[in-house]
Amino acid sequence: MKGLSAINFSSAKVLVAGDVMADTYWVGQTSRISPEAPVPVVLVDFDETRPGGAANVAVNVMALGAKTTLVGLVGDDAIGEEIARLLTRQGVSHSLLRLADARTIRKLRLMSRGQQLVRVDFEQKFSNVSLKEKFAPIEARLLDHDVLVLSDYAKGFFGAETRELISLARANNKPVIVDPKGTDFLRYRGATVITPNLAEFEAVVGPCRSDTDIVERGRNLRDQLHLDSLLVTRGERGMTLLERNSEPVHLESRAREVFDVTGAGDTVVATLAAAIGSGADLREAVELANVAAGIVVAKSGTATTSVGEIIQARSATSSSSLLRKVVEREALREIIASAKAAGKSAVMTNGCFDVLHAGHVDLLRRARELGDLLIVAVNDDASVRRLKGATRPVNPLEHRLSVLGMLECVDYLVVFSEDTPETLYCEVLPQVLVKGGDYTAAQVAGGDCVSAAGGRVAILDLVPGLSSTRILSKLGEFD
Repeated sequence: MKGLSAINFSSAKVLVAGDVMADTYWVGQTSRISPEAPVPVVLVDFDETRPGGAANVAVNVMALGAKTTLVGLVGDDAIGEEIARLLTRQGVSHSLLRLADARTIRKLRLMSRGQQLVRVDFEQKFSNVSLKEKFAPIEARLLDHDVLVLSDYAKGFFGAETRELISLARANNKPVIVDPKGTDFLRYRGATVITPNLAEFEAVVGPCRSDTDIVERGRNLRDQLHLDSLLVTRGERGMTLLERNSEPVHLESRAREVFDVTGAGDTVVATLAAAIGSGADLREAVELANVAAGIVVAKSGTATTSVGEIIQARSATSSSSLLRKVVEREALREIIASAKAAGKSAVMTNGCFDVLHAGHVDLLRRARELGDLLIVAVNDDASVRRLKGATRPVNPLEHRLSVLGMLECVDYLVVFSEDTPETLYCEVLPQVLVKGGDYTAAQVAGGDCVSAAGGRVAILDLVPGLSSTRILSKLGEFD
């Protein structure tokens, strides 16, 4: 991968197997105490069911743009039907074995004012299902996928025989990522990487009072289980990656605020799988997973994230204004799509910006006021020469981007090499397209595409007497 601004998971094919469940939420207001018992009365406003467990991993993979298939067990009941329907709606291919006389695992959460009041579990372990019934669908699909994820919630899908499944995958050069549960980690022997949280890790190796303890005991566990790597997720303390023949990597938490940690581990393994499946090395994948986890814990319940959100979250903490704002076209499509999904509007404008002056700054400031984020498309050096002549640009692309990147009103910068940005605008489709001067909307390059997609073209007046050509002409008088 070329870097975070070039993230593209669309080539990855991820096979997810494990314990499938439903996460149901009843949400309402509380304003009084029950006369029957000292408990709050909740007036339920709405209810919602989301795919949980291994199904949430699959949904997270799909939300990142990768292709995914889910294998798991559900009961022959209405909740099992609903999970299948939700997965299909979200584009997840699935092979769910419907078990007669069994109840689909469900976690019901009663929520009020953003807080969880109580959780009720409907649960049974599917321990009476044969290995062939469970593993045959995985083996049949393994060769068509790049990565295998085993999502173990200790509900009966996995046992000691899991090692055979891991061996089969590794023999076919398929990386295996395991989200473990319980204390019998021997079942994961030979996996590429396992991702216990700190509590799960300490339940196996004992209490760890320092980073040194985690590293020492983690290396011993990794070697004992013949793993390629071990990733310990540590909540507000980030993550620790222990690869073979490499120094430990400690990553700080990327969460700005923590609203709900439900499903964060699912997001971690989903992001790891999508990244590895698309060609990232493990360290790149772990960094992306760390960012993704920081995003979902700020959301309510089992949640997903997108490439656009990952790019934005990564950019928000970058130390370089230029690196933070310059994105490639693929990333820009994700950023604009994420803005639309969040009910926000993206504004775009373009130019050479060879000699940045007060007129440019005024136009960019007013353009930003038309939406929630401003993206500026900038001509590369070759296109500036074609448009302005052999002596231009005066300032090379890197310097022009650097100056624009320092403007607070500019959220993102993208470079284009064509004479006009028409192709770019038609690809990314901002909600608002801004042009300065005496144009009509019909004359603006790309305006027809934006309008046809439901957006609009805005023409803003320029500050009289200000232009780069005029400034350069005045400077020539001093030669």
